[in-house]
This record gives sequence, C-alpha cells and structure tokens, in this order.
Amino acid sequence: MARSHGFTLRRARNADRFYGRRFISAREWQFCMTYDIFIIVLFTAMMHAAWNAIVKGAADRTVTFGLVATGHMLPALMIAPFVPLPPPETVPYIIISTIIHWGYYFFLNASYRFGDLSLVYPIARGATPLLVAGMALVWLGETLTPLGWSGLVCISVGVLILGRHCFDTDKPLLTVAMALATSGTIAAYSIVDGVGVRMAPAAISYIVWLFIAEGLVVLFIFALCHDRFRALTRKQFGIGLGGGMLSALAYALALYAKTKAPIGMVSALRETSVIFAAMIGLFWFGEGSVRARLGAAILVFTGIVLLALA
Repeated sequence: MARSHGFTLRRARNADRFYGRRFISAREWQFCMTYDIFIIVLFTAMMHAAWNAIVKGAADRTVTFGLVATGHMLPALMIAPFVPLPPPETVPYIIISTIIHWGYYFFLNASYRFGDLSLVYPIARGATPLLVAGMALVWLGETLTPLGWSGLVCISVGVLILGRHCFDTDKPLLTVAMALATSGTIAAYSIVDGVGVRMAPAAISYIVWLFIAEGLVVLFIFALCHDRFRALTRKQFGIGLGGGMLSALAYALALYAKTKAPIGMVSALRETSVIFAAMIGLFWFGEGSVRARLGAAILVFTGIVLLALA
C-alpha cells in the first residue's frame, strides 16, 4: 500500500510525481492534504458557523432557509453559461444530494426550534466526522493513519462536549434526535457530493449544477410561505441572501477540497466550525459559559494539530 499525508490509499499505481523526497502515484498525489487545502477548509468552517448564526438569529427561519438556497442558486445561474455541463454519470449524485439537502434544511430548522445554536450545532456537526470517515472507509477505501484517526476523534469529542447541555432543555430527547438526524443528512450528502465531484472533469461544473438544483427548494419554500416572504424587510432579505452566498462559497470550497484530500479528513476539519459557532453563541446570543467552551476548543485544536501532522 502507498502511504500519503494522514491516510492510506489502496491500488496506488503509476508513480509519476515527486513529493518531498520520494515519488508517489498520480492517484495518491490527487488526495494529499496540502497546507493550502488545510487553510481553505478551516476558512470554510468560519464561514459555515457565520451563516448558521444568521439562520439562528432570523425571525422566520423557514423563509431564511429559502433565502439561503436562493443565495446558492443565483450565483450558480450567473456562472453556468461559462462552465461545462456535468457528465451524465454525475447527474444521479446531484439529484440524490439535492434530496438529502431538503432533509438537512428540514431537520436543522426543527433543531433550532428546540435548542440554542451553541447546543444544537455541536451535536449536529460533532457526530459527522466519524460517520463520514466510517462511510468513506467502507465505500471508498480511504483509510486514515492512527494519528489521523486520533485527530478526528479529538475533534468529535470536543465538539460533542459543547453540546452536552442539550439534556437541560425542556425537550432533550427531541432536541438530540433532531440534531442527530441533521448529522446523518450532513454525513450522507458529504459522501454523495464527495464522490460526485470527483467524477466531474471540473469540480466547478458539479458545484454549479448542484446549486442550481437547489432552485427546487427555493420554489417549494416560497410557494408555501409567499406571504411571509413578502413581509420581510429589506434588511432581513439582504441578510438572508448574504448568508446564502456565504454558505455557497463555503460549501463550494469544501467540495473542491474533497477533490484534493480524503473526504473524512475534510469533514473533520470543517467541523471545527463549532468552535466559531460556540463563540458566536457566547458573545452574540449570550449562550453558555466560557470554561466549557475553552476546554472543548483546546481539544478540537489538538485534533487539528494531529490531523496536520498525520
């Protein structure tokens, strides 16, 4: 087996690039976690926490989710004439991912009805890295090294620590169930999109048409909530649409990263967004205490370092 940064790839062949002091295969080179990809994924984590805070703070979250989807769709429609169509074999992945994203929006919206951002978000994101890494191991043969797995576990445990007070809410089981359902949809679309984007000759073509497909979400929400949409102020409309564009950029960069690094590793790094979300919840919404967040942040930071060294 050929080893690369943080994971093992099976069936590596055709060593034709020089990396460090040795040649590695073309396939192995494709999935090395380089420092630029590492920084990009951490940047997407910050953006992801920011748009979730926008949704949490919205007066009408359902309509805001519609604006988020609009923020995905509009830039994609503008870019579409300049990018190639996705190959036919990627179309089923785009369709399946769109359906899963419907479930994601539904469960995330339901989760925020019962719990704070700093409680729901960590659970929804905390279980995802292990789910994604396990699914990638079984279906894609992506195997992290022991150091990589250690980093992934540290991140997940740190994230879940932030959400431990969810049982103090009025509806603890329902809150946890909605958050875990959200986590399941995140893991599902992470794998589907991770495979689909790798099948496209250009990542941008898959990303653009995936966001265009979210137009169905926009039509459904606005048809269902037409009067509530019209009641929005210009400020609320602008914030929701801006949050959607921020979300689109964050996910587009994450999908690009999945063409260059293991899906499980990218997903684990993205979940560091809970630290940013916890800080937003603490200072913006006045949720929770500093001590627990600091301890969890240290644990997540340790996981990030381990992944960087793996």
